[in-house]
Amino acid sequence: MADRANFVVVRENGEYELYLSRFGAVGIDLDLLAGPTEALSMVQRLRVDDWWLDDVHCQGAALIDLGRRVLLVFAWEGPSAVMRHRAAALELLREAWAGWDVRWSYDGPAELRSYLGLDPELVRDRGHGVLAGELLEPDPEDLADPEPMVAVVTVGSDRCYVVANVADHPIREGISLLDRLDGGPEQAVCRMPAEGGVHVDPVRRRVGWWVLGASAEAYEMPQRWPGWTVEFWQDRWEEHVRRSGGRFRPPPVDRDRALAEIRAAVAHRREPRTRP
Repeated sequence: MADRANFVVVRENGEYELYLSRFGAVGIDLDLLAGPTEALSMVQRLRVDDWWLDDVHCQGAALIDLGRRVLLVFAWEGPSAVMRHRAAALELLREAWAGWDVRWSYDGPAELRSYLGLDPELVRDRGHGVLAGELLEPDPEDLADPEPMVAVVTVGSDRCYVVANVADHPIREGISLLDRLDGGPEQAVCRMPAEGGVHVDPVRRRVGWWVLGASAEAYEMPQRWPGWTVEFWQDRWEEHVRRSGGRFRPPPVDRDRALAEIRAAVAHRREPRTRP
Protein backbone atom coordinates (compact mmCIF):
# COMPACT_ATOMS: atom_id res chain seq x y z
CA MET A 1 0.00 0.00 0.00
CA ALA A 2 1.31 3.45 -0.92
CA ASP A 3 1.86 6.07 1.75
CA ARG A 4 0.92 9.04 -0.37
CA ALA A 5 1.73 12.63 0.54
CA ASN A 6 1.27 16.04 -1.04
CA PHE A 7 3.86 18.78 -0.78
CA VAL A 8 3.19 22.41 -1.67
CA VAL A 9 5.83 25.09 -2.17
CA VAL A 10 4.50 28.66 -2.18
CA ARG A 11 6.83 31.13 -3.86
CA GLU A 12 7.31 34.71 -2.65
CA ASN A 13 5.07 35.95 -5.46
CA GLY A 14 2.23 33.78 -4.13
CA GLU A 15 2.34 31.18 -6.89
CA TYR A 16 2.58 27.57 -5.74
CA GLU A 17 3.83 24.23 -6.99
CA LEU A 18 2.15 20.96 -6.02
CA TYR A 19 4.23 17.81 -5.63
CA LEU A 20 3.16 14.22 -5.14
CA SER A 21 5.05 11.52 -3.28
CA ARG A 22 3.67 7.99 -3.41
CA PHE A 23 5.72 6.84 -0.43
CA GLY A 24 6.52 10.06 1.41
CA ALA A 25 3.94 10.10 4.19
CA VAL A 26 5.76 7.77 6.57
CA GLY A 27 8.69 9.71 8.00
CA ILE A 28 7.53 13.07 6.68
CA ASP A 29 8.02 14.65 10.11
CA LEU A 30 11.52 13.17 10.42
CA ASP A 31 12.44 14.49 6.97
CA LEU A 32 11.20 17.99 7.83
CA LEU A 33 13.48 18.02 10.87
CA ALA A 34 16.33 18.63 8.42
CA GLY A 35 15.18 22.26 8.26
CA PRO A 36 13.93 24.51 5.43
CA THR A 37 16.87 24.28 3.03
CA GLU A 38 17.18 20.50 2.99
CA ALA A 39 13.42 19.99 3.10
CA LEU A 40 12.93 22.25 0.08
CA SER A 41 15.66 20.39 -1.80
CA MET A 42 14.00 17.05 -0.98
CA VAL A 43 10.58 18.27 -2.16
CA GLN A 44 11.92 19.68 -5.42
CA ARG A 45 13.35 16.28 -6.33
CA LEU A 46 9.78 14.95 -6.41
CA ARG A 47 7.48 15.03 -9.40
CA VAL A 48 5.40 18.17 -9.93
CA ASP A 49 1.82 16.92 -10.13
CA ASP A 50 -1.60 18.59 -10.08
CA TRP A 51 -3.16 15.62 -8.22
CA TRP A 52 -4.49 16.76 -4.89
CA LEU A 53 -4.96 13.69 -2.69
CA ASP A 54 -8.32 13.61 -0.94
CA ASP A 55 -8.78 13.61 2.82
CA VAL A 56 -9.23 9.83 2.87
CA HIS A 57 -6.09 8.87 0.97
CA CYS A 58 -3.70 11.70 1.85
CA GLN A 59 -1.66 10.27 4.71
CA GLY A 60 0.63 13.23 5.18
CA ALA A 61 1.31 16.66 3.70
CA ALA A 62 3.44 19.74 4.08
CA LEU A 63 3.06 23.26 2.76
CA ILE A 64 6.16 25.45 2.70
CA ASP A 65 5.36 29.15 2.23
CA LEU A 66 8.66 30.84 1.42
CA GLY A 67 7.28 34.38 1.47
CA ARG A 68 5.36 34.26 4.73
CA ARG A 69 7.71 31.67 6.27
CA VAL A 70 4.91 29.30 7.25
CA LEU A 71 5.18 25.52 7.50
CA LEU A 72 1.82 23.76 7.57
CA VAL A 73 2.10 20.01 8.11
CA PHE A 74 0.32 16.87 9.22
CA ALA A 75 1.06 13.15 9.39
CA TRP A 76 -0.93 10.06 10.23
CA GLU A 77 2.20 8.17 11.33
CA GLY A 78 5.54 9.03 12.87
CA PRO A 79 6.71 10.59 16.14
CA SER A 80 4.53 13.68 15.72
CA ALA A 81 1.43 11.46 15.76
CA VAL A 82 2.42 9.47 18.86
CA MET A 83 1.50 10.70 22.34
CA ARG A 84 4.85 10.04 23.99
CA HIS A 85 6.72 11.86 21.19
CA ARG A 86 4.24 14.52 20.07
CA ALA A 87 5.41 17.52 22.10
CA ALA A 88 9.09 16.70 21.58
CA ALA A 89 8.60 16.28 17.82
CA LEU A 90 6.96 19.68 17.50
CA GLU A 91 9.60 21.24 19.73
CA LEU A 92 12.38 19.91 17.49
CA LEU A 93 10.48 20.92 14.36
CA ARG A 94 10.12 24.51 15.55
CA GLU A 95 13.81 24.50 16.50
CA ALA A 96 14.80 23.26 13.02
CA TRP A 97 12.52 25.86 11.40
CA ALA A 98 13.54 28.76 13.63
CA GLY A 99 11.91 32.00 12.51
CA TRP A 100 9.05 30.13 10.81
CA ASP A 101 5.45 29.79 11.90
CA VAL A 102 5.04 26.00 12.27
CA ARG A 103 1.39 24.92 12.23
CA TRP A 104 -0.39 21.57 12.33
CA SER A 105 -3.06 20.84 9.73
CA TYR A 106 -5.80 19.12 11.73
CA ASP A 107 -8.13 19.07 8.71
CA GLY A 108 -5.58 17.35 6.49
CA PRO A 109 -5.19 18.44 2.84
CA ALA A 110 -8.37 20.52 2.96
CA GLU A 111 -6.66 22.89 5.38
CA LEU A 112 -3.75 23.30 2.96
CA ARG A 113 -6.16 24.25 0.18
CA SER A 114 -7.97 26.69 2.46
CA TYR A 115 -4.63 28.29 3.31
CA LEU A 116 -4.05 28.85 -0.42
CA GLY A 117 -7.51 30.34 -0.87
CA LEU A 118 -8.69 27.29 -2.84
CA ASP A 119 -11.94 25.37 -2.43
CA PRO A 120 -11.42 22.59 0.17
CA GLU A 121 -14.32 20.61 -1.30
CA LEU A 122 -12.02 19.35 -4.05
CA VAL A 123 -10.38 16.99 -1.55
CA ARG A 124 -13.51 16.05 0.40
CA ASP A 125 -14.88 12.53 0.07
CA ARG A 126 -18.26 13.00 1.69
CA GLY A 127 -19.78 9.99 -0.03
CA HIS A 128 -17.86 7.27 1.80
CA GLY A 129 -19.73 7.72 5.09
CA VAL A 130 -18.23 7.29 8.54
CA LEU A 131 -16.12 4.19 9.14
CA ALA A 132 -16.66 3.44 12.82
CA GLY A 133 -13.91 1.64 14.70
CA GLU A 134 -14.71 -1.42 16.81
CA LEU A 135 -15.30 -1.03 20.54
CA LEU A 136 -12.54 -3.05 22.19
CA GLU A 137 -12.84 -5.41 25.12
CA PRO A 138 -10.60 -4.75 28.14
CA ASP A 139 -7.29 -6.48 27.46
CA PRO A 140 -4.23 -6.08 29.76
CA GLU A 141 -1.93 -7.04 26.87
CA ASP A 142 -2.82 -3.80 25.11
CA LEU A 143 -0.92 -1.93 27.82
CA ALA A 144 2.32 -3.44 26.52
CA ASP A 145 1.98 -1.66 23.16
CA PRO A 146 3.66 1.77 23.36
CA GLU A 147 1.79 3.01 20.27
CA PRO A 148 -1.68 1.40 20.19
CA MET A 149 -3.96 2.45 17.32
CA VAL A 150 -6.86 3.44 19.56
CA ALA A 151 -9.04 6.35 20.53
CA VAL A 152 -10.43 6.71 24.04
CA VAL A 153 -13.99 7.85 24.74
CA THR A 154 -15.16 8.85 28.22
CA VAL A 155 -18.70 9.73 29.25
CA GLY A 156 -19.10 11.79 32.38
CA SER A 157 -16.82 10.57 35.15
CA ASP A 158 -17.99 6.97 35.26
CA ARG A 159 -17.77 5.44 31.77
CA CYS A 160 -14.77 4.73 29.58
CA TYR A 161 -14.45 3.00 26.21
CA VAL A 162 -11.58 2.24 23.85
CA VAL A 163 -12.20 2.34 20.11
CA ALA A 164 -9.98 0.84 17.43
CA ASN A 165 -8.63 3.90 15.66
CA VAL A 166 -8.11 2.30 12.26
CA ALA A 167 -10.87 4.23 10.51
CA ASP A 168 -12.52 7.57 11.25
CA HIS A 169 -12.22 9.44 14.51
CA PRO A 170 -15.23 8.55 16.73
CA ILE A 171 -16.19 12.24 17.00
CA ARG A 172 -17.33 12.03 13.36
CA GLU A 173 -20.13 9.62 14.33
CA GLY A 174 -21.97 12.51 15.93
CA ILE A 175 -24.62 11.87 18.56
CA SER A 176 -25.14 8.34 17.17
CA LEU A 177 -21.88 7.51 18.95
CA LEU A 178 -23.77 7.58 22.26
CA ASP A 179 -26.21 4.93 21.07
CA ARG A 180 -23.33 2.70 19.98
CA LEU A 181 -21.62 3.04 23.35
CA ASP A 182 -24.69 1.93 25.31
CA GLY A 183 -24.17 -1.70 26.26
CA GLY A 184 -20.72 -1.77 24.72
CA PRO A 185 -17.62 -3.14 26.49
CA GLU A 186 -16.41 -0.67 29.09
CA GLN A 187 -12.97 -0.11 30.52
CA ALA A 188 -12.54 0.63 34.20
CA VAL A 189 -9.72 3.05 33.39
CA CYS A 190 -7.83 3.63 30.15
CA ARG A 191 -4.15 3.68 31.08
CA MET A 192 -2.77 3.30 27.56
CA PRO A 193 -1.74 6.12 25.22
CA ALA A 194 -4.08 6.96 22.38
CA GLU A 195 -4.09 8.72 19.02
CA GLY A 196 -7.28 10.63 19.71
CA GLY A 197 -10.11 10.93 22.15
CA VAL A 198 -13.59 12.20 22.97
CA HIS A 199 -15.07 13.28 26.29
CA VAL A 200 -18.85 13.59 26.59
CA ASP A 201 -20.56 15.55 29.35
CA PRO A 202 -24.19 14.40 28.98
CA VAL A 203 -25.48 16.67 31.74
CA ARG A 204 -24.15 19.90 30.24
CA ARG A 205 -24.48 18.55 26.68
CA ARG A 206 -20.85 19.33 25.92
CA VAL A 207 -18.37 17.24 23.99
CA GLY A 208 -14.64 17.79 23.66
CA TRP A 209 -12.25 15.97 21.37
CA TRP A 210 -8.62 15.86 20.30
CA VAL A 211 -6.44 14.17 17.70
CA LEU A 212 -2.72 13.79 17.08
CA GLY A 213 -2.98 13.19 13.34
CA ALA A 214 -5.74 14.73 11.24
CA SER A 215 -9.46 14.18 10.93
CA ALA A 216 -11.51 15.01 7.85
CA GLU A 217 -13.89 17.94 8.38
CA ALA A 218 -12.27 18.65 11.73
CA TYR A 219 -13.86 22.10 12.05
CA GLU A 220 -17.33 20.89 11.07
CA MET A 221 -17.99 18.67 14.08
CA PRO A 222 -20.62 20.99 15.64
CA GLN A 223 -22.86 20.14 12.67
CA ARG A 224 -22.68 16.45 13.63
CA TRP A 225 -23.66 17.23 17.24
CA PRO A 226 -26.72 19.50 16.92
CA GLY A 227 -27.82 20.97 20.24
CA TRP A 228 -24.43 20.24 21.82
CA THR A 229 -21.47 22.50 22.53
CA VAL A 230 -18.43 21.04 20.76
CA GLU A 231 -14.90 21.94 21.87
CA PHE A 232 -11.95 21.03 19.66
CA TRP A 233 -8.87 20.62 21.82
CA GLN A 234 -6.54 20.02 18.84
CA ASP A 235 -3.70 17.88 20.29
CA ARG A 236 -4.27 18.82 23.93
CA TRP A 237 -4.99 15.34 25.31
CA GLU A 238 -4.20 16.66 28.79
CA GLU A 239 -7.57 18.43 28.71
CA HIS A 240 -9.24 15.06 28.23
CA VAL A 241 -7.35 13.66 31.21
CA ARG A 242 -8.54 16.58 33.32
CA ARG A 243 -12.19 16.22 32.28
CA SER A 244 -12.42 12.43 32.49
CA GLY A 245 -12.66 12.15 36.28
CA GLY A 246 -9.74 9.72 36.39
CA ARG A 247 -11.05 7.39 33.67
CA PHE A 248 -8.26 8.34 31.22
CA ARG A 249 -4.77 8.06 32.70
CA PRO A 250 -2.17 7.60 29.94
CA PRO A 251 1.47 7.02 30.84
CA PRO A 252 3.46 10.15 31.73
CA VAL A 253 5.59 11.65 28.96
CA ASP A 254 9.36 11.70 29.47
CA ARG A 255 10.47 14.77 27.50
CA ASP A 256 14.21 14.07 27.60
CA ARG A 257 13.75 10.47 26.52
CA ALA A 258 11.39 11.52 23.74
CA LEU A 259 13.87 14.07 22.41
CA ALA A 260 16.66 11.50 22.44
CA GLU A 261 14.56 8.87 20.67
CA ILE A 262 13.49 11.27 17.93
CA ARG A 263 17.05 12.46 17.36
CA ALA A 264 18.15 8.84 17.11
CA ALA A 265 15.38 8.12 14.59
CA VAL A 266 16.46 11.11 12.48
CA ALA A 267 20.10 9.96 12.54
CA HIS A 268 19.07 6.45 11.51
CA ARG A 269 16.91 7.77 8.69
CA ARG A 270 19.83 9.81 7.32
CA GLU A 271 22.24 6.90 7.34
CA PRO A 272 23.31 5.96 3.80
CA ARG A 273 21.48 2.90 2.50
CA THR A 274 23.70 0.09 1.28
CA ARG A 275 22.50 -2.54 -1.10
CA PRO A 276 22.92 -6.18 -0.04
